[in-house]
Amino acid sequence: MTDPLLVRAARGERTERPPVWLMRQAGRHLPEYRELREQYSFREAIETPAVAEEITLQPYERYGVDGVVMFSDILTCLEPLGFDYHIESGVGPVIENPVEGPDDVARRRGDVREELGFVADLLDRLSESVADEDAVLGFAGGPFTLASYVVAGGPDRGRKEVRKFRARHPEAFLELMERFADVVAEYLEMQADHGADAVQLFDTYAGVLPPSDYEEYVLPLHREILERVDLPTVEFVRNMGGRLDSLDATGADVVALDWTVDMATARAELGERPVQGNLDPTLLYADPETVRERTAEIIEAAGPEGHILNLGHGVNRDTPIEGVEAFVETAQNWEWD
Repeated sequence: MTDPLLVRAARGERTERPPVWLMRQAGRHLPEYRELREQYSFREAIETPAVAEEITLQPYERYGVDGVVMFSDILTCLEPLGFDYHIESGVGPVIENPVEGPDDVARRRGDVREELGFVADLLDRLSESVADEDAVLGFAGGPFTLASYVVAGGPDRGRKEVRKFRARHPEAFLELMERFADVVAEYLEMQADHGADAVQLFDTYAGVLPPSDYEEYVLPLHREILERVDLPTVEFVRNMGGRLDSLDATGADVVALDWTVDMATARAELGERPVQGNLDPTLLYADPETVRERTAEIIEAAGPEGHILNLGHGVNRDTPIEGVEAFVETAQNWEWD
C-alpha cells in the first residue's frame, strides 16, 4: 500500500503534486462548524470524540484536503500538569491557576494517556474514517508557547510576561519548560500510537526570544521532543525568517514556514530539508484568480520534492470559502512536468 501523499512529501520524495492542508482548517470559517458549536462549548467539543471527529472531517469533506488535522487545542497539554483553563469569548484562553512565581512551577504530573484519552479516541476514529491515501495529522503546543500562556494567565502580546519570568527566574523558567517538554513528548507519542500519520509541533511564539535564548532554552527541548516521535514531524515557529538554520537544527522532518519567509530563499538555505507553507492567510480574501496565481508562485518556488502546501499561519475566522477552495484546488490540479 502506498503511503499518503503528505507522508511521502514529508520524507522529501518527489510527488506528482503538492499535498495540501491548512492550519486551523477545521473551525470558525466553516458555517457547518458554527452551526454545530451552538450545541457545545469549546471544551465540550474537543473532549467529546464523536463531536471532535465530526468537526475534524468537515473541511475534509468540503475541500478534499490531503491532511486531516485532529480538532483539538494546543492548551490540552496543560491538563496533565495541573492547570485549569477555559475559553472566554472575545479574550481567548484564560488560565485559572497561572504561574505567579517560582514556587508555582512544580505541580502534580498527571497521567497523559489517561487524562487525554479523548484525543486517543478521536485519532482511533479518524484512522477508520479517513481514506488510506490521505494523512491523519496530530499536533501539540511547544513548551515556550505553553509557558507563555500559563505565566501570563492568558494571551499576552509580545509574550512579555514569560520573558520577564525568564529574566527574573531563569532556573524556574527552565524547569517549567522541561516539564512541558516531557508532557508534550509523551502526548505526541500517544498520538503516534493511535493512528496519526504525522505530527506538528506548534511553538508559534518562540520566535520572540533573542537568538541566544532560543538556542539555550528552546532548541534542545525541541530536539528532545521530536527525537521521541517515530513519525514524520513538522516544526512551526513564527518570525524565524532569518534563523531557518535554528529550525533545521531541531531535527524536524519538515520545517513549516510562516508567510514572511520567501519560499525560494528558504529552499536555498534548507537544502534537502522538506518544507511546509506558506501563503499569507490574508491572501485568501483576494479574488479566486489572485489566490490561484499566488499559490502557484509558492508551488513553483518550492519545487516537486518535499513540499507540503499550507498557509503561513492559521485560517482566519471570516475567511471566504471561495478563497480556500481556490487555494486547495490549485494544489489538486497541479501537475509537474
